[in-house]
Amino acid sequence: MFGKSLRNRSDEELIIQLQSGEGRALEEIYRRYSPLLLRYFYRMLWQNRARAHDALHDVFLKIIEHPDSIDSERKFATWIYSVAHNLCKNEYRKHAFRQSTLGDIPLETTVQAHAGEALDKVDFQNALNKLLDEEGEDARTMFVLRIELDMPFAEIGAVLDCPEGTVKSRLFYLKKRLAQVLVPYKTILEK
Repeated sequence: MFGKSLRNRSDEELIIQLQSGEGRALEEIYRRYSPLLLRYFYRMLWQNRARAHDALHDVFLKIIEHPDSIDSERKFATWIYSVAHNLCKNEYRKHAFRQSTLGDIPLETTVQAHAGEALDKVDFQNALNKLLDEEGEDARTMFVLRIELDMPFAEIGAVLDCPEGTVKSRLFYLKKRLAQVLVPYKTILEK
């Protein structure tokens, strides 16, 4: 009964409860956001499950240790994705530093060989990831938040601290570039 009443609460109501020490509010926030954030981190952090889980852990640890740091002036979803975005930016900096220090040692293991269609899908995913890497972290973030997590343009703008129109424009041109570069994989996309 108590759990059901929390499911009907808004994120902002849950944050107020969390800040006043209600542990069940954190459980509900975790239930709502952990699957989406895990997917976001997986896509943003080189499709590395361990890194994605570590990043998810870090976000919720921040919430647990500093619930008062949650900006109540912003929508909670926007706040938590801003934290996630900043965490990814820090990981990119660490990765770049390691690469410059260690040389071109691959950080991730390569995908094992697949047959037929599975190999095509792996090739497509690699081509998509490469293009998104070339476009930069903001483009990757916009792509993942909009295409994979179906976040509204306004919220994406709030996460990236840019106008909604800019998000729409950048995504339009990004999709156009993706469509041009990924033409060889059209048959995979149609399945």
